[in-house]
Formats: sequence, C-alpha cells, structure tokens
Amino acid sequence: MKVTGPRARLIESIADVSAAEWDALANPPDAEFNPFLTHAFLKALEDSKSVCAAAGWRPAHTLLEDGKAIVAAAPMYVKSHSYGEYVFDQQWAEAFHRAGGRYYPKLQVAVPFTPATGRRLLVGANEAARAPLARALMQIAERMGVSSLHVTFAERSEYDLLAPLGFLQRTDQQFHWENHDYADFPAFLAALSSIKRKNLRRERTEALSADITVEWLTGSDIKEAHWDAFFAFYMETGSRKWGSPYLTRRFFSLVGGAMADRILLVMAKRNGRYIAGALNFIGSRALYGRNWGAIEHHRFLHFELCYYQAIDFAIANKLNRVEAGAQGAHKLARGYMPVETHSLHWIAHSGLRTAVERYLREERSAVADEIEALSEHGPFRRENAD
Repeated sequence: MKVTGPRARLIESIADVSAAEWDALANPPDAEFNPFLTHAFLKALEDSKSVCAAAGWRPAHTLLEDGKAIVAAAPMYVKSHSYGEYVFDQQWAEAFHRAGGRYYPKLQVAVPFTPATGRRLLVGANEAARAPLARALMQIAERMGVSSLHVTFAERSEYDLLAPLGFLQRTDQQFHWENHDYADFPAFLAALSSIKRKNLRRERTEALSADITVEWLTGSDIKEAHWDAFFAFYMETGSRKWGSPYLTRRFFSLVGGAMADRILLVMAKRNGRYIAGALNFIGSRALYGRNWGAIEHHRFLHFELCYYQAIDFAIANKLNRVEAGAQGAHKLARGYMPVETHSLHWIAHSGLRTAVERYLREERSAVADEIEALSEHGPFRRENAD
C-alpha cells in the first residue's frame, strides 16, 4: 500500500472551514490568545467585503489535511498590490517591473490591515506540522507561478524556522508598552523621569480640557450607534491619512456582533456627542490598538485615547502589554518602547532574490542599531537618577 503524507488544499473563503477546526489550530488552549487569528475576525473581513478579490485581497487560505483531519492552516491571500500590509515592498515591485518582470500577483500569509505579530503557521499543539505547512506554501507559490510569498508579522519561532527553508528574513520595529505590575497609572508615571512625568500629566490634562469625557465600551455596551459614530471618525481620519480607508462600515457591525467581548471601544464625548474614538482588540495578554479617528481635533486627544487610556485599561485588567500598531517614534516619550518585528519573504526569481537579500542584510543591521539607539533614549528613570 502506498503511504502518502498530509496534502494541502486551498479554500476561497474562511467560511469553507468550520470555526471550531480553524480556532483549534489558531488559538490552542495553552497559547496566548490572539483575536485577529480567530475565524470570526477573518470572516468579518470577508463577509463585509473589506477583503475580497476586488479589494486586491483574494482569499486562498491553505489547509494541510491528513485524511479528513485538518492538521495545519495558514491565512493566505492572493494580492494584486501591496496596500494594507505595513511591510513595504513596493520598491521591490518597481525594480522588478523595470527589469521586465511581473511582481503581482503575489501571495501574502497575514491578517489583512493588521500590523500585529501573531502565529502565521497555525498548527494547534502539533509543532511538527509547521515545516510541512511551510513547504506546502512554497509548493503552492511555485505551482501558481507567482513572483513571491510573504509571511508578515510572524512570531520569532516562525522567523527562525522558515529561514533555512529558503525564506529571506526581514525585521522592522514597533513600540509596545510593557506592564511591570503597575498598580495604577500614577505608579507607571513614577517609573518615568521627572520631565517625562510632567509632560504626560500635562498632556492628559490638556487633552480633556474642553469638557471632554471618555467612555470605555465593550461587550453588549457597544451599540450600532457607537459603530456609526466610530465609522465617521475612521472615514474622516483614514481618508486624510491613506486616501481610501480599508474597512467597510459593515465590518464593524459584523466583528462587533461576533466578538464584542474582545473589543474595547474608547470614545470621547463633548457637548453631548461623540467626537473621537479608538478601537482596540483584547487578547489574553495584550491589548491591541488598531484604528482611531476624530471629527473634532483637540491637542493631545489622540495620545489620550490611543495610548494613555490603553495603558489604564491594561493595568486595570492585568494585561502584560499594549501594542499600539505600526510605526510612530513619538510613542517612545509616552512609555512605549521599541521592539523588533519579523517577516519572511520567498522570492522565485533568482536575480530579484539576490538583490532583496542584499538589501535586507543592510536593513536588519540598521533596524537593530535604531532599536538600540531609541532604547537608550526611553522615558524611564535610570537607576540613581531622576
């Protein structure tokens, strides 16, 4: 009898696999819970048409099956552009195009529009399935004839695993706040240097000085009226920042209906109406800041809603950290320290691969140097000094 191993199968929608099977692989009981990997979150993206072929994100999720059992999975998309990824490869695409190549379509293993580190090779507790899944993804890329396969915001263990298999390693940085068992916000402030402490107090006071109040909404407290208000903020700010915001209005209703207990909506109100808000998702150890917007602009209100209120919530709920999204060196002065992020890139064309490999070698060194330099200028008190 011929013995065959697990076989890969592509599905065109997350709805083609059961939530129970997917979630068992994405968030096994002993692992840190990541809300963005859930079936519910990915399905809300697809059902709302925020993610679809027309948007340049065609689902091609990969299932690794052994008989009838799904032993591994990966959230994957066929991309016709490089928007909404937060790991920028447009220069690679332009260089390849100038050389006569075709960079798009490409494959992206990621959570769309979500620059948050998390598992990308979903194997539940079966770590031995990660390498076969990775090899299956590479074989799919070769069979489809795409230029490249990208695994973005991967965990460090995946970063180490995939490099020997032929993926190029890339690093970048984000700014995360770490909870050192602070009793409250004043305890966090006490850990800062005196000038930073004064600046943060001043910013918080000024942010709410125009008779602005702040509400935390989660679970059943979030109503459609709140999503209506937040979407107006999102569209106003997103249109100025990106030109075309990624998420549709329906996404917020769907994700709110499916996982409201994993959502924190921080809303600012003035003169009886909501004027700004910040959307966060709640993991088992982290609070993830995702979207923000405002229809009135008050100095330091962005910092208050996105950074300081997030710290307050994390302390109150004993979360280990706050991940405040992509980029933003201004977060350093607010207690958010630089951390390294990781992505992997498989490139079919040998010439492009060689050029990118050379570029990434220099980039990794520059990122490491920048993280080291920024860490030296953090806002925290140095021993025997203040």
